[in-house]
Amino acid sequence: MRLHPLLAFLLTWTMTSTTMANASQVHERFLANGLKVLVKEDRRAPIVTTQVWYRVGSSYETGGLTGISHLLEHMMFKGTDKLAPGEFSRIIAANGGDENAFTGRDYTAYFQTLAADRLPIAFQLEAERMRSLALPEAEFQKELEVVKEERRLSTEDDPEALTFEQFNATAYEASPYRNPVIGWASDLEAMQVEDLRRWYRQWYAPNNATLVVVGDVDPQSVFALAERHFGPLPSEDVSPPRGSADPLQRGQKRIQVRAPAKAPYLLLGYKATAIGHGGEEWEPYAMEMLASILDGGSSARLSRDLIRGSHLAASAGASYSAFSRLPSMLLMDGVPAQGRKVEELEQAMLAQIQRLREEPVAETELERIRNQLIAAKVFEKDSVYAQARQIGTLETIGLGWELMDQYVEYLSRITPEQVQAVARKYLIPDNLTVAILEPLPIAATASVQALPEGPVHVHQ
Repeated sequence: MRLHPLLAFLLTWTMTSTTMANASQVHERFLANGLKVLVKEDRRAPIVTTQVWYRVGSSYETGGLTGISHLLEHMMFKGTDKLAPGEFSRIIAANGGDENAFTGRDYTAYFQTLAADRLPIAFQLEAERMRSLALPEAEFQKELEVVKEERRLSTEDDPEALTFEQFNATAYEASPYRNPVIGWASDLEAMQVEDLRRWYRQWYAPNNATLVVVGDVDPQSVFALAERHFGPLPSEDVSPPRGSADPLQRGQKRIQVRAPAKAPYLLLGYKATAIGHGGEEWEPYAMEMLASILDGGSSARLSRDLIRGSHLAASAGASYSAFSRLPSMLLMDGVPAQGRKVEELEQAMLAQIQRLREEPVAETELERIRNQLIAAKVFEKDSVYAQARQIGTLETIGLGWELMDQYVEYLSRITPEQVQAVARKYLIPDNLTVAILEPLPIAATASVQALPEGPVHVHQ
């Protein structure tokens, strides 16, 4: 296939720039205790980002323990055998660094970005909390209340987030993706510090982690530093959970969520594939292209046809990720414009899907989308944090960092016929789940919060 000139330029630019900076080469080593260390040189600035990725997230959690991975992430900043609560963050800040953490369905990760000569400080601190977290009862109780409040603000008091939570619980039957990362309120209420201690001991071990370092560093020096700080840590007997695939969906699912809100909200989801989960190798990449055709900037179809064209939607979007431990979904969501009905918006979105099934995408439209996706991947190389996060994600979900350098090549091969093929295969009525938020008066919120029984769980 002949490459579009811009695409050819981007591919050439990527290969040339990474060769010059020695940036595309990832150096890899295992320590004796099982810790995997990945180092990528990027000498353009005297900084380094270090990230520790643990293979545990909400999809690892069982009934009664939802939210425990996220709560443990909070507690990782609350003291170790040698560090007082909050001291980790104070030391990083005193050394001019930034640090934070995040929990997802498939992983929990911790990161710091500092001047390159401060890397030993990050290693010393991360090694300390990998196996020596204190988890005091008093700090646990305080942080548990913080997480409960976070759940109230980010989910229970956010009608769209509440709808998304209920949507996942309906769309997925066996897959642990049905559970919210922050956890169900009832599980948080019942959580005990001993649950957290067991979870920490089970999953936070060097043989269940990947250490990623990107920046102005020498790989061999990083390996020696990792050996000094992480090498003495004991491994753990880790048994990864089996991936629970959802059974075949045999018909459309629909739910209605009633909650105080300013406007109705629509959420559609089609069960789809992901890299490494059956089907043809190219299918997840074709799905990524398809999602960008719908929502790849202001000239994409949803914005052009539903927002600016017909003035049917106040907002509309689509998303899909080929990179996940278990199969996920193509999602579409939107808010109808004032005076328009949510049912109209649903029919318009379904018509967009039907068009993708019936008509091959024009090559010019596909080229525009492909160039946008590839350019975004190229520009990610300007950030050491983004490079490290990409490496860590691929490693932790089991795909391997090598896929990072193959992504552009795979996207460059996708054809209009392949986009149409995945639409016909996966975007079918039997794979569809629909959630509609029916707004209640906002004034009802005040009376709900005044109830003495505590937080109210809508449609639990």
